[in-house]
Amino acid sequence: MSEPSRTEAVQADATASHPGISRRSDLVQLAVAALTAHGLAPVFSAAALTELASIAGPAQDSGPDIKDMRALLWCSIDDDDSEDLDQLSVCEEAAQGWRLLVAIADVDALVHKGSAIDLHAQVNTTSVYTAARVFPMLPEQLSTDLTSLNAHQDRLAIVTEMQVDADGQVGSSKTCRALVRNHAKLAYDSLAAWLDGTREMPAAARDVPGMDAQLRAQDAAAQALRTRRTAQGALQFETFEPRAEVEGEQVVAIRQREHNRARQLIEEFMVATNICTAQYLERHGGLAMRRVVRSPERWSRVVEVAKKYDETLPAEPDAKALEAFLERRRAADPLRFPDLSLTIVQLMGAGEYVIEDAQPGAPVDHSKTVAVEDYGHFGLAIRDYAHSTAPNRRYPDLISHRLVKAALAGQPSPYSVAELQALAEHCNRQESAARKVERSLRKSEAALFLQDKVGTEFDAIVTGKNNRGTWIRTLEPPVEGKLEGAGPQLDVGEKLRVRLLSTDVAQGFIDFAPVP
Repeated sequence: MSEPSRTEAVQADATASHPGISRRSDLVQLAVAALTAHGLAPVFSAAALTELASIAGPAQDSGPDIKDMRALLWCSIDDDDSEDLDQLSVCEEAAQGWRLLVAIADVDALVHKGSAIDLHAQVNTTSVYTAARVFPMLPEQLSTDLTSLNAHQDRLAIVTEMQVDADGQVGSSKTCRALVRNHAKLAYDSLAAWLDGTREMPAAARDVPGMDAQLRAQDAAAQALRTRRTAQGALQFETFEPRAEVEGEQVVAIRQREHNRARQLIEEFMVATNICTAQYLERHGGLAMRRVVRSPERWSRVVEVAKKYDETLPAEPDAKALEAFLERRRAADPLRFPDLSLTIVQLMGAGEYVIEDAQPGAPVDHSKTVAVEDYGHFGLAIRDYAHSTAPNRRYPDLISHRLVKAALAGQPSPYSVAELQALAEHCNRQESAARKVERSLRKSEAALFLQDKVGTEFDAIVTGKNNRGTWIRTLEPPVEGKLEGAGPQLDVGEKLRVRLLSTDVAQGFIDFAPVP
């Protein structure tokens, strides 16, 4: 018998120390164990905390290169419980479309390269989100306060200004440093309900004269951007994203996150900003850490999936054809579309960070540099893409800001090619580790919610079947589990009634049986 892996050993220790896991605090300990097992740091170093204590307030800078944009009607749009606010947006109607501005928190103004806090952020490279506790990349005093674009606070930011025409094309863009002020902290669900005409305008927006008109402008610009991207082949998935809701020590609900009009708004603005960041760095002949999703190597498997629906896709990867297929399936069978989305996402493969050296004609020393990467982002149907819109939560975005600020100041890159290459590879590993932690905790959270419901029956759908077993997804609450005693006649996509047999919170196991 092989030796247990480090992850299995840590999970076993956590299970042994919690024979009866029933509380939020137990989930926190499971999360700490999972982070440790996957090479992530659950606590900040003493050096980082000492450095944090020396930071007296938000960054102050009033140089001639910093524009005062506080009077613009900036607003933030995020989850109801989000406190680490990375982005603000404002939009004005123009003669041929819209003038769109997106402000991203200038985290680098307080978190300097090589500082103790920066080195901790470099270890994890991302915040890790679980229902029981968030493990932030930066100390919360920074990420939710001093570097967060909080309501009614003056903050330094990197601003991208875009001219968007009526067809959703970004004709030109400019990047600058600025001082901004968030005039309204808004949440996705309540804003989406107002945009859809089912609820009144959120109070935070209603209290700001002129905010209603410019939010309508933001929505119109975002929908134009979205329509254009979809026409170009950007893939529109609907993935299974259940979230546990915790009150006190109890998990009180599991709900599927709805992809509504306000989420689309921010998604489109972030995509546009990330494209402009990549193009800005390329224009200025500097290095960039690109985010890419390569053309799927397993495209033949994607073609096979389409054949099961009597659809024919081209022999070679074709984003437009794939999006058209996905849209037809979404309309034909919305109940099963999340499962099809997951299948296609898995066949496409994960995104990754690569380094582009855009210095034209520069001599290449292959011992110190890498070839120019031009893979593009297949899922978004674009060539230029660099993460830059979440520097409080994601380390590659902080790197992008440092590169942009150096270019704006006419200074050399703060990173060498070799240094960036090593960071890109490290970010890829840690991003994968963080996803595994979040996925394992989602299973434990669902198991905890269901552990007192053994014997209860649920409507479900078969989502997977292989030599290891059959898996199902219950419709309400939205959780995934294994189906014990499944007959060979069951097939993927089939609806059935199931009974909950057992749960194991520590392992994240949920077992069901078919109801005769």
